[in-house]
Amino acid sequence: MLIATLVLLSSLFGDSINASVSTDDPVEYRLLATNKTSTMEKEMNQAAAEGFRFEGAMGGETAGGGNEMVVIMSREPAADGPRYDYKLLATNKTSTMRKELSEAGAAGFLYSGQTIYNSAFGGREVVVILERSAAAETAYEYKLLATARTSTMQKELNETGRDGFVFCGMTVAETSFGGREVVSILRRQVSKELR
Repeated sequence: MLIATLVLLSSLFGDSINASVSTDDPVEYRLLATNKTSTMEKEMNQAAAEGFRFEGAMGGETAGGGNEMVVIMSREPAADGPRYDYKLLATNKTSTMRKELSEAGAAGFLYSGQTIYNSAFGGREVVVILERSAAAETAYEYKLLATARTSTMQKELNETGRDGFVFCGMTVAETSFGGREVVSILRRQVSKELR
């Protein structure tokens, strides 16, 4: 019975599984690493102009460069898809991040990721990566929640969720926001008239 089930599953899903993995359309990756967020934003936008798109980021100490932010971008050479612009927000102050997120959201930038980064210039910062399609016609409103107490975060997440905000991401680390904190970012789409 087990063998018959496996054969049936293989015949039903085998072709679709194999079809999604192909060496005909290889994915090309680009790794970017720097100790300055302004340099990273510039390098990400240069890669985006060549068709690369953001995949992930992490801040930390690397063997060759000390404290760096490392970003992975990818592209499928055959794909002629949309191009993206990138904005990196880096700060250790809640008020600054809220203001910068609000401005970026009004300009159509969509949350893509966040990390903690110990920069030589700004100290321990929360870094948020946002992307915008060249054809973006949508605006977003962001909420940044920062608290040291997980029970408070849960309450604030639920209140914000009732207002139509969806969770984007979070970091947990010691920042100048207020010591060791959970920092959550949420967003909701807003109509063009509100921009």
